[in-house]
Order: sequence, then structure tokens, then C-alpha cells
Amino acid sequence: MASFKDVLKKHNLKATSQRLAIHEAMMELGHASADMVTEYINAKWESKVTLASVYNNLSQLALLGIYGHRLSSNSKMYFDVSTSRHMHLYDRDTHEFRDVVDEELLDTVETKLKRKKYKGYKVDYVDVQIVCHSTQKK
Repeated sequence: MASFKDVLKKHNLKATSQRLAIHEAMMELGHASADMVTEYINAKWESKVTLASVYNNLSQLALLGIYGHRLSSNSKMYFDVSTSRHMHLYDRDTHEFRDVVDEELLDTVETKLKRKKYKGYKVDYVDVQIVCHSTQKK
């Protein structure tokens, strides 16, 4: 939590109890939507937070690069505590994300795509999301 407070200070943001609660929830959940974080906080603490407030804070922290973010097929924004270079498995049934770390594969895909010419565009980076579904019986 101390390093999170340092990052907030670096961006001239106060370490409010709400931001600290949001960060604690994100560290526990890993990948989460604002409603998941709101549920987590409201279940754990006596003080309640609103979905709008949580979403605004998560969005601000994502824009600063403290969290990653991605849109799911159910049109929800999901936030990610890992900002390192990685891919995602996205379960289209449960809307859950799992990190996939495979530097060799990501390098191969990125190198190939950066060599291609897209008229009027230059590739900055590659963000891979592998859409899947569970093969496990429920």
C-alpha cells in the first residue's frame, strides 16, 4: 500500500480512504469492473461507496497508467492491476480475464504486425486478447 501511496503522490493525488479501498479491492480481484470493486468494498467496509465514484476513480487511475483497462464483450470496462506487457484470455461466458505471459509469442506477433504497412497508420503496440470459453462441465 505504501508504494501505491507514493504513486498517488507522484501524480498529485491524495491517498483518500476511498482510493485506498479501491486499490485494496483491485489487488484482491486482479481484473475487475467498477461494479465488482463496488460490491467488494461495500461488503467489506461499513462505509459505502457509489458505483459512479468507483468508476471515476478507476478510470482516472487507468488514464495515469496505474491500472490497465479493457472493454469486454458485455460492454463493461474491466481494469487490470498488471500494467506489464502481457496478453489476456477472455472467457466470453463468464466475462473473466486471465493473464497470459508469453514474451516469445507476443514478440512474434508484434514484430510481424509492426512490419506490415497500414495506409495512414503506424502500429504503436499490440494488445492481444484471446476470446475463449470454458471446456469444464458446470
